[in-house]
Amino acid sequence: MARIVITGANRGIGLALARAYVARGDEVVAAVRVTSADLDALGAEVHEGVELTDDAAVQRFADSLGENSIDVLIANAGIATSETLEDLNWDRIRRQFEVNTLGPLRITRAMLPRLKEGAKVAIVTSRSGSIGDNGSGGAYGYRMSKAAVNMAGVGLALDLEPRGIGVMLLHPGMVKTDMLGNVPGGVEPEDAAARMVARIDDMTLEATGKFVHAEGHELPW
Repeated sequence: MARIVITGANRGIGLALARAYVARGDEVVAAVRVTSADLDALGAEVHEGVELTDDAAVQRFADSLGENSIDVLIANAGIATSETLEDLNWDRIRRQFEVNTLGPLRITRAMLPRLKEGAKVAIVTSRSGSIGDNGSGGAYGYRMSKAAVNMAGVGLALDLEPRGIGVMLLHPGMVKTDMLGNVPGGVEPEDAAARMVARIDDMTLEATGKFVHAEGHELPW
């Protein structure tokens, strides 16, 4: 049985990941700002008040876990708004950087004492952050924040490899969630979660720092 920490596990992909790990018998620790009835029903260990933009809140969460080690950290929590060139809302853009970019870095640093050799860190990112794959423009805050977290993930991979800890930048695909809505061709969160769990299971230290689609192929930076 592995111990899995998941941020943003109260809904969407995070909830589906928590459900998948609980179903196979793993110990799930859910870090959320506010829980949900669906999350509470899983029987996971739920920690509320974990605001990933707040150093003190993140450290309180980390301290509450005691000395027990973590096998997998999934930095899933994220937000998305859609800025255009005509609507560059700086506050919304800054908020996306705080949550989508600095949040995963902050939670990973806080968890370091509990990430032992052989542990894995999966940062849920997006191909929207791929410079090479950007063929449509727009979504400035989301795209930039995800491109930036990809850079942070590569840095973490290099820094943590000597400790035997692997890092993956994981794109879930187009998923039907509250954040994205009923996207054309989108898959259900449960299907995306199953693929993501498989990718995390298969992650090796030799492949640390890769930008990977949940279907298994690498994505361009």
